[in-house]
Amino acid sequence: MKTEELIALRRRFHQIPEIGFNEFKTQQLILEILEPMAREYWKIKLWRTGVLVYIQGSDPQQTLAYRADMDGLPIAERSGIETFASKHENMMHACGHDFHMTIALGVLSHFSSNQPKDNLVFVFQPAEEGPGGAKPMLDEQVLKDVWPDQMVALHIAPELPVGTVSTREGLLFANTSELFIDLKGKGGHAAYPHTARDMVVAASHFVTQLQTIVARNIDPLDSGVVTIGVIQGGTKQNIIAESARVEGTIRSLSIESMTEIKRRIEAIAKGIEAAFECELTIDYGSNYCQVANDSTLTKEYMSFASQSPNLDFIEAPAAMTGEDFGYFLEQIPGFMFWLGVNSPYGLHDARLLPDEAAIQIAVSHLIEYFTWKMEQA
Repeated sequence: MKTEELIALRRRFHQIPEIGFNEFKTQQLILEILEPMAREYWKIKLWRTGVLVYIQGSDPQQTLAYRADMDGLPIAERSGIETFASKHENMMHACGHDFHMTIALGVLSHFSSNQPKDNLVFVFQPAEEGPGGAKPMLDEQVLKDVWPDQMVALHIAPELPVGTVSTREGLLFANTSELFIDLKGKGGHAAYPHTARDMVVAASHFVTQLQTIVARNIDPLDSGVVTIGVIQGGTKQNIIAESARVEGTIRSLSIESMTEIKRRIEAIAKGIEAAFECELTIDYGSNYCQVANDSTLTKEYMSFASQSPNLDFIEAPAAMTGEDFGYFLEQIPGFMFWLGVNSPYGLHDARLLPDEAAIQIAVSHLIEYFTWKMEQA
């Protein structure tokens, strides 16, 4: 694909963001683009709203895979774009998955005209933002039939300049967990607080106590995050709230810290129940394991990228970002790397505006990497 074709395709994806396991239009667009590319040595399979493309190599010694996530976010776009803004109300590709899919299709376009030496698998994975598509896909026959020896993925990095890639050996992204807390007490009239059990007050104390967990229960040489993004409770200023809901996220750089954070949340919850005579339930929602890059493959890639005349490579720090690609890496050796897109606004920001020049750079880089990797086999 030419650069202008890639940009036009990215803009088509950007207009139709869909939440996890509802990527029906996105799936159809991928299939539309794949149809003229397909060759006799290709196999195209569907898994729920995802797509898997298998390319048979001419003299295969290994099977290499690339994963592109598909879903958007429930965010009302404020990017300032007029010509190709999201057509779906309160939905936006605010995490770069429109870039990720376009890059995958650009690489596929090359290998439709140039049969690779080794087998290639391209996984268009739904529901990365939740509830998580990687883990259930690993259990399905559609992937087991073409099980790769190595898997690679990229993620756009708004803070990095275009022309830059970045990764590191070992831990790249954190362990993550959603957090949903429901509190149930007894409603009543604001003038008679002694007859009620006020869940706005209970929720307030609960949120405040959560902030002590990282400060006082996690090893200061480790890292953890407990962030509450939503508090809901009450219906009117003179009615004591019978119920309240707290929503947040947990992040940690070790499994041990994640376990300890959850243990402390549950202990604090029991204390709130006793102190405020209420019922409290906890739902951890989607849980993602850490993204731990394979040391040997990552070191090899870092050397390759560092020698590329068309790119700048920098070593990345570990991040508290969450990504369900970690589930693939638990079973398949591989790595993820950052792709610089030079946006003034970050991931999950309604104003995210990545530089489209990064698309062709990534396509060329991945073609070069896969070709080089095949030559080493």
